Amino acid sequence: MSRSGADLALLLLGGFRSLVDAATAELDRHGYEGVRPAHDFAMRAIAAGADNASELGRRLSATKQAAAKTITVLQERGYVTRDADPLDARRKRLRVTPLGFEVMRQGEEVFDEVRARWERRIGSAELALFEARLRELVGAEPVRLDAPGWVAQDLGGPDGH
Repeated sequence: MSRSGADLALLLLGGFRSLVDAATAELDRHGYEGVRPAHDFAMRAIAAGADNASELGRRLSATKQAAAKTITVLQERGYVTRDADPLDARRKRLRVTPLGFEVMRQGEEVFDEVRARWERRIGSAELALFEARLRELVGAEPVRLDAPGWVAQDLGGPDGH
C-alpha cells in the first residue's frame, strides 16, 4: 500500500501525540497536573540561561507576552522563581526550582516508560531500527527549544498570521 507524504506527516504527528498524551496523563497521576510540553521547553530554556521573559521568548520563538504568561504559570506551580540579580538589585532573574527540575526528571522517566511500552509492542530490534531511521532522516537533534513557538506560529498562535 502506497502512502502519501501527508500520511507520513500525520503518522509522525500521531506518534508524537501518543507519547505526549501518555506522558501528560502519567505526570497528572504523579501529582503534576497540567504540565505540557511547552512548560518543559520553557524550563529547559530557563535552565540553559534564559533568565527573563524577553530572552525566553527569543529562545522559544514566542512573543514576550506569551513567554510572560508561561513564566506566570510556572511560578504559580513553583517550578520557576524570580530572584534578585546579584549585580543589579532592580533586575529579577528566572531560575528553575528544585521542584521544576524534579518535574523535568519525572517527565524524562515517564517518556522512558512509554518508550518501553512501545518496545514491548513491536520488539527492541524494530524500535531501535525505527529510531535509527528517524535519526537518518531528521538528524541527531531533530527538535530545537523553539519548537513550541514554531507550532504556535503554524497554528495561527500569537506570532501566526
